[in-house]
Amino acid sequence: MQVSSQARRARSAVPAMQRPVPRVFLALTLGLGLALGQANGSFSQVAPQAAPESFADLAERISPSVVNITTSAMVAAPTDGMPGVPPGSPFEDFFRDFMDRNGQTPQENGPRRSEALGSGFVISADGYIVTNNHVIDGADQIEIEFFSGKRLEAKVVGKDPKTDLALLKVESDTPLPFVSFGDSDVMRVGDWVVAMGNPLGQGFSVSAGIVSARKRELSGAYDDYIQTDAAINRGNSGGPLFNMDGQVIGVNTSILSPNGGSIGIGFSMASNVVSKVVDQLKQFGETRRGWLGVRIQDVTPDVAEAMGLTDAKGALITDVPDGPAKDSGLMAGDVILSFDGVAVGNVRDLTRNVADAPVGKAVPVLVMRDGKNETLQVTLGRREEAEAVSTPAVAEAPKDPATGEILGLTLSVLNEEIIGTLGLPVGSQGLIVMQVDPASEAYAKGLRDGDLITEAGQRQVLTLKDLEDRVTEARDGGRKSLLLLVRRGGDPRFVALSVEP
Repeated sequence: MQVSSQARRARSAVPAMQRPVPRVFLALTLGLGLALGQANGSFSQVAPQAAPESFADLAERISPSVVNITTSAMVAAPTDGMPGVPPGSPFEDFFRDFMDRNGQTPQENGPRRSEALGSGFVISADGYIVTNNHVIDGADQIEIEFFSGKRLEAKVVGKDPKTDLALLKVESDTPLPFVSFGDSDVMRVGDWVVAMGNPLGQGFSVSAGIVSARKRELSGAYDDYIQTDAAINRGNSGGPLFNMDGQVIGVNTSILSPNGGSIGIGFSMASNVVSKVVDQLKQFGETRRGWLGVRIQDVTPDVAEAMGLTDAKGALITDVPDGPAKDSGLMAGDVILSFDGVAVGNVRDLTRNVADAPVGKAVPVLVMRDGKNETLQVTLGRREEAEAVSTPAVAEAPKDPATGEILGLTLSVLNEEIIGTLGLPVGSQGLIVMQVDPASEAYAKGLRDGDLITEAGQRQVLTLKDLEDRVTEARDGGRKSLLLLVRRGGDPRFVALSVEP
């Protein structure tokens, strides 16, 4: 389930919001947004429990493992000496007037040291600590404050911006108190949870609430958030969410709020998602996710009908660039039904299962192709290496330009002039959308001027007659809709349009 763009904006605002600021500035900036952290480790099955009469015993037991994190880095000073507010912000004039009334003069230009605050927790006696990437990103000094008051310098072992996760390490003369990870999958809506951290820079703090919802998504491909009403505020970034047995089942990551403060809608990344990330950071200092090498989309009911599928399940391949999938024979139009023996319900299932699989592993991939099931063996590559490579499509240019209207679209066959005008890859082929009827189904399903149709009915289209033939075949075959492969900015997707007269 998707969360509103307001939550995503909150996440991007966090790092700046964690820096200590003048008290008057703090009061004004609470409405600018916030986001928090993630965590990871090994699991053990624990049955959910009811709330105790008091959380005091639990808090006393787990508090020593939770840490406050202070980071500092050299940053460029504001050119006008004003506090770090966005240019053109209404706060800009406020601070200028405030400084004038108090006889203050703008600071000299030049770099200055800035501090930020966050939370984390110890996962081993020898000093490994989990926190958010945004808490430590760009810092040249990281100090860990323990519940006892002890302070130690920390070094970054590894970090993963995709999950906003970082692993730190401190050196201690004595073993450190630590916590283990529980199984987030056994948590149920209504179970009690406890959040700990350093909210608003006030020091160690405990709040309690319940699991409000499960399997929330914000913006990442690997998202699996636990929603909770336990109070989470700025500075809780990277702090743990505990079950009633004192095990970490989530890491406080973000909040949904109109004013920057807790309103009881907080999100914690599920421990089962991030455990593999921490293990990889500890072992390699970086992530090593599996890579299949396909572009995919969900199978919607209209797409399923157009393809003659019984159920709207699986991941529909829209493109197969050079890589493991292409080497193994996977093709655009294949519907992936299972990966390594695990059923694929949608794109999210496949993305997470592939990422969790070891690089170099040969896995069976069950696909439906032309109405028949087929199993192919694919040896996975590494996503981090593949993401830096761009593979543009190359094909021969069409020779006979033509224009016509069909399915609410005004279409033209590509020629060199259109390819150059639209900045398409040299050699692109297909039908370019010149205009979309605003009252048409095509418009309602998102087709727009400049889109490129390369396939219809899972067959290449080079001319208007190709498309007209596909429409006729669909009608004669009793189909209600026709599946089009549409590319926009190089990104492909399938769209099913009705062919009923």
